[in-house]
Amino acid sequence: MIKATLEPECTGQFSAFFLDYLHQKPSLKPFYNLFPSLENFKKAVQERSFSQEKREVLATALTGQYQKAGLECAAVEKLRDSKTFTVTTGHQLNLMTGPLYFIYKIVSTINLADRLNKEYPDFHFIPVYWMATEDHDFAEINNFNFDGEKYRWESQQTGAVGDFVLDGELKAMLKKWRFLPDFLREAYESSDNLATAVRKYVHHLFGEKGLVIVDGHDSELKKMFAPIMEADILEGKASELVQESTEQLEELGYKTQVYSREINFFYLDKGLRERIVKVGDAYEVLNTELKFTETELRQLIQKNPEKFSPNVIMRPVYQEVILPNLAYLGGPAEVVYWLQLKKSFDLYKVDFPLIMPRNFAMVIDANTSRKIERLGIPLKDIFMSFPVWKKAYVKQHSSHDLTLNDKKEALESLMDEMGMSVKGIHPTLETTSESTKTRMLKIMDHFCKKVVKAEEKNFSEDLGRMQAIKNTLFPKGVPQERYVNLLQFYLQDEQFIEKLFQHFDPLDFNYILLRY
Repeated sequence: MIKATLEPECTGQFSAFFLDYLHQKPSLKPFYNLFPSLENFKKAVQERSFSQEKREVLATALTGQYQKAGLECAAVEKLRDSKTFTVTTGHQLNLMTGPLYFIYKIVSTINLADRLNKEYPDFHFIPVYWMATEDHDFAEINNFNFDGEKYRWESQQTGAVGDFVLDGELKAMLKKWRFLPDFLREAYESSDNLATAVRKYVHHLFGEKGLVIVDGHDSELKKMFAPIMEADILEGKASELVQESTEQLEELGYKTQVYSREINFFYLDKGLRERIVKVGDAYEVLNTELKFTETELRQLIQKNPEKFSPNVIMRPVYQEVILPNLAYLGGPAEVVYWLQLKKSFDLYKVDFPLIMPRNFAMVIDANTSRKIERLGIPLKDIFMSFPVWKKAYVKQHSSHDLTLNDKKEALESLMDEMGMSVKGIHPTLETTSESTKTRMLKIMDHFCKKVVKAEEKNFSEDLGRMQAIKNTLFPKGVPQERYVNLLQFYLQDEQFIEKLFQHFDPLDFNYILLRY
């Protein structure tokens, strides 16, 4: 792989909010604590408060999670040490790893931990992958794209996707999908549920790099979060603060990413994840007959905290309560919505981590690379929309003046002269002349479009290559990393992920282009 970085050319896919944060716009500083620079991690270590009691609970719970999956992770024991801290990313339980950017998230996080371990040898930094096992949007994760086809697992199961049983339908599809590498096939065939399968394949890919996998759907871990659960459900103060931040950001001209609710928790049970709402003096679980008084709800939170699942507003707070965490790495939308949440962290006296983007990358395969070289185009051009790119390319390479500007100017001058010469005959002729000129110029514009189209036909071979480049690097109109699956490259080169480690720098926020 040969690395090349781009700065402004690729930013069209990112929001102004995200870009302003990366440029440390002063108006956004109230919405975060420390900007993710190497020197700020030292300050983050000094400020991070995490008790030994929490460390023991965390390490014990994670050991149990790994043992239940038949796995071992030596890095878990290091969490008991007061000088150990984590850097974290999170993602859904996508089928067969889902889009490439899931892999990019973890590689970025592992590289960040490695960088910090070298920079601050008196401490130890562990990369963490937080599995979104409690998410219930199965349609978002039940498919993957490989080699131009979409593969899908249909299931009638409901509730938290981590609990989904790997049924006969999936097992039958595994047999049909002969292209799957052994580690993926074995992860699913040897697991009872989706959470275990994902833990197994992620551990296979990244376990030796020291990655720790956390499943927040854990009774012992949620006990540490129970006081905040109770406060948010019964008092709803976080909702007010998130709404306040949201309004302030909207006043600054930024688009809202997530919206807070009065109660930011779901009720969680086998096959069920439904919102909790307050109706009068009672607390009801939507689409069920479940109803609780305030006293009953307090008792249930203390006895069975695992029955309460945080939504997008409270999950980050939960994460920071149970981990000695310093940084969260996410995509553009994640970075933005974390900045809406700082006031809720302050409310519950929870340390707010450094919020940083994962690495963004595009892999240019050999065939596509040859097309680019044959066209002689700069790499930045591939980020243009195709209509704009096409026009710019034809205009640059045509030997003709496709705008016909000199002809338009000559026509306009001629029509002006005609108007001047006839206005003495009758006053209305000057107005008629102007309207005639306008019509003639419109006819010229229409003719110019035909000229451009005709010249585009002369460049049809080059434009075909350009379209092929776009289709490969932006399939279905989205960046490659958000569509293509790991298998697209892994099956050709099992060292693909290892090569990513060589080129990703989590503290370099440029877009990475990799010629493969």
